[in-house]
Amino acid sequence: MLEKTFLSSRFLFSLTAMSMFLLFFYSMFLLHSDDSPLIPTSVFKLIIVNDQQVLVNPGGNAKAILPPSAPSLISSVDASKLKEKQMASFRISNSTGCMDVSASTMMDNNNGCNPNRALLRVFMYNLPPEFHFGLLGWKSGTNAIWPNVSRMGQIPLYPGGLNLQHSIEYWLTLDLLSSSIGHVIRPCSAIRVANSSQADVVFVPFFASLSYNRHSKTEGKVGISENKMLQSRLVQFLMSQHEWKRFNGKDHIIVAHHPNSLLYARKKLGSVIFVLADFGRYPTKIANLGKDVIAPYKHVVRSVISGSSMPFEQRPILVYFQGAIYRKDGGAIRQELFFLLKDEKDVHFSFGTAHGAGVRQASQGMVSSKFCLNIAGDTPSSNRLFDAIVSHCVPVIISDQIELPFEDVIDYSQFSLFVRASDAVKQGFLLNLLRGIKKDEWTRMWERLKEVAHHFEFQFPSRQHDAVDMIWQAIARKISTVQTHRRKRKYRSAFLPEIKA
Repeated sequence: MLEKTFLSSRFLFSLTAMSMFLLFFYSMFLLHSDDSPLIPTSVFKLIIVNDQQVLVNPGGNAKAILPPSAPSLISSVDASKLKEKQMASFRISNSTGCMDVSASTMMDNNNGCNPNRALLRVFMYNLPPEFHFGLLGWKSGTNAIWPNVSRMGQIPLYPGGLNLQHSIEYWLTLDLLSSSIGHVIRPCSAIRVANSSQADVVFVPFFASLSYNRHSKTEGKVGISENKMLQSRLVQFLMSQHEWKRFNGKDHIIVAHHPNSLLYARKKLGSVIFVLADFGRYPTKIANLGKDVIAPYKHVVRSVISGSSMPFEQRPILVYFQGAIYRKDGGAIRQELFFLLKDEKDVHFSFGTAHGAGVRQASQGMVSSKFCLNIAGDTPSSNRLFDAIVSHCVPVIISDQIELPFEDVIDYSQFSLFVRASDAVKQGFLLNLLRGIKKDEWTRMWERLKEVAHHFEFQFPSRQHDAVDMIWQAIARKISTVQTHRRKRKYRSAFLPEIKA
């Protein structure tokens, strides 16, 4: 009897030990499984934006900001093994830093994007790579037209520096390509369709700004630049298409963000919806607010995370400007303001470049300043406005002819100051105005800046209400109706306060 009891106890002990071992083994299997991770992907998304960890919920809204040194939610998992097992993450790098989108943001979306519910159904021409990604040096080994945007290694990176500020067509094209990949989570504002008869608009994937920046010089004995040849071939192609002939191109979208891009073809293609930086170098018959869309520049300084944005009393510089000072046309005002402001003790007004140390200096200067000047240059707009916005530095816009992105839905007067050029150059006006703005008024604008800054971020995959999504929404509004907040601009009075000796 005693022997039976002993054997029974040994059996129960062995069974318990085996059960615990199997439980531990199964747990480890779940932890490293591709399909069933121990921490479900629906619980969190971890995105790296400019070297900061941002935790977002499955809907895409930021919930917490963690410093780079903070422990990750998956710190207990061997990061290298997890990376091998899970879907490869996206990494888009440029001069502003990098953005990683982890596997959790690429989860299968069972519902997908319903083309019938999208704001825009977009037909995109399958132009040869020489018109788009081929300009980035991309070559397909399989004679494919497009890179595989579901694999990071297949996505060519856009060059940094000043090239980057006009990279709008790159982000829009990537977004359309990803719209047909079910596991890429992105807004459904625009969806690519295969049949042009089902489309609301037709997208022309020509990287016009990059073509100008890299191939506008004539080479050899040809006597014509590659940029000009591409534009000529583009016109010939479009004019031969059924989609163009249907409405004479009025439902076509062409991005020509650099003011000199599409210079040779713009007159022949003037019926399209242009996506532009401004109208400074366009006749009104070719480009105007009635049919075209203004898009923001891609900022070149690092974005400031809201939690680390410095308040009023921690910004020692009253007003900041760094850039080209001697400009032509409307930009002559920069030189006048330079001589008015350069010797003021709480003003930084100096020459600067958008290369290397110049970008770092501008980034540091803007985050340390209460106000940042956005002054007309060769054209009414400049990248400086968007650098100021993502730096949470209240913009002072001195450009009478400027058109602003998304101004039909965003009231810039809530976070910016508008000053007429004729007032800005009056002795003492600008400094008296800015010094008269107290902490409470500045803080209200600063708080609003932090709320709108995400509208000016270009990223892949796109996110709800970021710059890419906002451009698609602007196009959707453009083909229906045009309403703007321009009437709400509040120009500061030209009245000059008494200047104390």
